[in-house]
Amino acid sequence: MADSQAFEFVCTALEERTSLDRLAARGTVRIALKQAGLEARTVSPDQMAVVLDRILPAELGSRGIDGGEEVCAAIATGVSGLSGGDTGETPDAVFQRLGGGS
Repeated sequence: MADSQAFEFVCTALEERTSLDRLAARGTVRIALKQAGLEARTVSPDQMAVVLDRILPAELGSRGIDGGEEVCAAIATGVSGLSGGDTGETPDAVFQRLGGGS
């Protein structure tokens, strides 16, 4: 099964905005998704937005990428414009699973 549109979008944007090559960008995003309990082939744009906000900046920092929060915020703007398959899980549910929800 192919990876989701949101996953592909974020990986391409990371390649363009950072020094990460294709393999490193994809691996970094996959690690962030795994921490959130999500998969590259099924992640929705809303879920990816949460990952970009909560997890990916730290992953980028651990790889020596400065300004990870700004990079992720810029990418999140593009992700919000994507249409994606509805997984039935709201962003609030993802936050709950990550332990940050109310």
